[in-house]
Amino acid sequence: MRGLLLGAAMLGTVSAAHAADMPDLPVLRGGFTDGLSKTTRNWDGVYIGGNAGYTTDATDFSQSVVGLTNYIFRDSVLQQPTANWSLLNKANTQGVNFGGFIGRNWQWYDAILGLEGTYSYFDTLYTQTSGYNSLVITNPPGDNPPEGTTNNYNVTLTGTAAAKVKDMISLRGRVGWDGGDVMPYAFFGAAVGRMDVSRTVTSDVTLTQVVSTTVGGVTTTTSNTYAVPVQSQTQSQHRTNTFAVGWTAGLGLEYCIWDGLFARVEYEYVRFSPVMNTQVTLNNARVGLGYKF
Repeated sequence: MRGLLLGAAMLGTVSAAHAADMPDLPVLRGGFTDGLSKTTRNWDGVYIGGNAGYTTDATDFSQSVVGLTNYIFRDSVLQQPTANWSLLNKANTQGVNFGGFIGRNWQWYDAILGLEGTYSYFDTLYTQTSGYNSLVITNPPGDNPPEGTTNNYNVTLTGTAAAKVKDMISLRGRVGWDGGDVMPYAFFGAAVGRMDVSRTVTSDVTLTQVVSTTVGGVTTTTSNTYAVPVQSQTQSQHRTNTFAVGWTAGLGLEYCIWDGLFARVEYEYVRFSPVMNTQVTLNNARVGLGYKF
């Protein structure tokens, strides 16, 4: 009996020594699940920052002088035939932008919702164009010449237009995803731009009357040209610091550099409502630096 107890004691001593020599495996500490967990970043909170970038400006002047030509030819037989003349073309330019942003994020698990206000200043975003069009309009609707008379209105239009975008503010809603140190996001919102817009058109109208008369079987044709001073004039319009409302949308990516400091890169599309029949569209590419409190 004493031998059996002595053998059991020796076996327990050897087993304890062997267990002490075994490596400390993570699975024995319950650390295996730590290796599968995702490290998240707290993007929730108020943030502020600044940015700079590059802007391309596409301005559509195709309908810019329509309001002026409609005024010149109002209450005349020429208003309808000239109402949709496309006198001017589109124009493009590019320049740099500077600005800042301030916003607030709300985070639920990996989903991030935010509201952000931005300001952008544009340097040298100035576009201009000019155009010329000439047309002979014969017996337009509403014109009732005498029998045997043909009225030919010789209409010439010369126009110019220009637009300069100065700056812009926007209010954007954001939807993002917590990818740890990175947060991709999309946004959509309203924008208000401040710009200078001008347009000028000059019309020159003459009337050529062709009269055919038949006497004794012989037809005689005469032609006379007259000036039409009422529709021959110049009209101009200019607005300084006028506001245009529009909408904005785009995509971006933020990267946490250290603690609350983050870097940003984004693309933004902006489309403004027409001002004096002139419509401006912007494409903005930016990089920025911000801090989340």
